[in-house]
Amino acid sequence: MFEKGLLKQKRILITGGGTGLGAVMARRFLELGAELVICGRRQDVLETTAAEMRAACGGKVTAIACDIRDGGAVEAMMDQLWREAPLDVLVNNAAATFIAQTERLSFRAADAILAPTLHGALYCTIAAGRRWIEGRHKGVVLSILSTSTITGRAFTVPSAMAKSALLAMTKSLAVEWGPKGIRTVAIAPGSFPTRGASGQLRPEGREEGAARNPLGRVGEHRELADLASFLICDAASYTNGEMVVQDGGAHLRSSGAEDLLQWSEAQWETLRASRAKS
Repeated sequence: MFEKGLLKQKRILITGGGTGLGAVMARRFLELGAELVICGRRQDVLETTAAEMRAACGGKVTAIACDIRDGGAVEAMMDQLWREAPLDVLVNNAAATFIAQTERLSFRAADAILAPTLHGALYCTIAAGRRWIEGRHKGVVLSILSTSTITGRAFTVPSAMAKSALLAMTKSLAVEWGPKGIRTVAIAPGSFPTRGASGQLRPEGREEGAARNPLGRVGEHRELADLASFLICDAASYTNGEMVVQDGGAHLRSSGAEDLLQWSEAQWETLRASRAKS
């Protein structure tokens, strides 16, 4: 679909790039000629993923352990990266979520979602943007959001709040930073099942996403990776401040949480108990 060198000479940082959809996008970027930096909290996971990508695709992949919830750690990571060369693209992918009755959320549980999903993405965006502006270097920020930014979503309220705030960031910085050569764009994916996300959002007893989708299926990982590749490439250089929905039309039918309104207290208690064990 794309020319092999579509992302050649692009240096891309992907937060949460060691697993899940972050790793899927990273591998596709590498196939298209990019130089990659993947970050996350677990160095061993990052190194394993980086080694697998190098073996499969060749190219340069750097793994950096960084807890993006810590603004100081983000600054140190960016300093380390810029000592070699500027980034060209930041992908805000790292996030946390789980389903829960909102009135039962503790402050700690809410912060566990808001810290990486909102604060971490903001810290990374500010750190990269400041360096791009100071160096007069063009850049792109791609944020992976959610259709909850359109519909709201019961039982994942902190995540819906964080993703909606990042959409506001995307639109606001498109105006503020656009004149400085920095684009901000976003994707709102529908159901693209991964092991981690399915475990948190699709516990036993929940209907699969394909059953409610107008197209009758979930998304394929390559579809998301290809859309991300287009939005960060030079061919999309006139796209700024926009969020592209990629969900098969599911958000036009449902917010994705209506089935949970029918859950019994016993089902919620079973979920809480399983989460406590894990």
